[in-house]
Amino acid sequence: MTYTVNASILLTDLPINERPAAAKAAGFDAVEFWWPFPTAVPAQSDIDAFVGAVSDAGVQLTGLNFFAGDMPGGDRGLVSWPARSGEFRDNIDVVVEIGERLGCRAFNALYGNRVDGDDAAQQDDLALENLALAADAVAAIDGTVLLEPVSGTPAYPLKTAHDALDVIAKVGKPNIKLLADFYHLAVNGDDVERVIAEHAADFGHIQIADAPGRGAPGSGDLPLMRWIDDAREGGYAGPIGLEYKTGDENPFAWLTAAAAAS
Repeated sequence: MTYTVNASILLTDLPINERPAAAKAAGFDAVEFWWPFPTAVPAQSDIDAFVGAVSDAGVQLTGLNFFAGDMPGGDRGLVSWPARSGEFRDNIDVVVEIGERLGCRAFNALYGNRVDGDDAAQQDDLALENLALAADAVAAIDGTVLLEPVSGTPAYPLKTAHDALDVIAKVGKPNIKLLADFYHLAVNGDDVERVIAEHAADFGHIQIADAPGRGAPGSGDLPLMRWIDDAREGGYAGPIGLEYKTGDENPFAWLTAAAAAS
């Protein structure tokens, strides 16, 4: 199994640029991040420091989010947000630079919440334009844009795999794919087994957390290992993103327990 540590939700007791080395010390060779800066276009020195931290740690950056606004404050992307669309577009070149320098080829574009006072249809039209721009830009480095259904945010309109796949079909670019986060899909009531059976070979990425609670695998009721096996059998060949919350001193203790039980 190839796991990649989402170092924006795990190892958060450490500064951002210390987390790649911590993931390596924990036995992992790959990391992924949400946008690791507070702005869409950070200072070049900050970009260089982040790139250096990943490179020096000897880990592969397997995934990176586009700038999504104030995530702790409730923002979930700028793709469909008219007033901040310019920030998203300015962010694209920075994402491509980091991807090119670190060999990252998967880039998650959070769709954005519905905005009071803005027409939903106009938001969706804008999203199609911005996703197409992002897809064309990352295509230059053989990259893929990921589109993700998200739970816990009523204003975020993409709740199911079908919601995301419908947008992907409308954009019509071959390098936009579904990010199948099994936790989000499950708690939103999607039929995860059917999604895997019908679309596993076309997943752009998989992320996992258990439910309820968004904890480590084994802390809840989801058959995550079976779903991963089914996705592998269905043709998914990429890494599995660990995107869960835990207060455990060793956030990866479940892997030791799983290995002992196998």
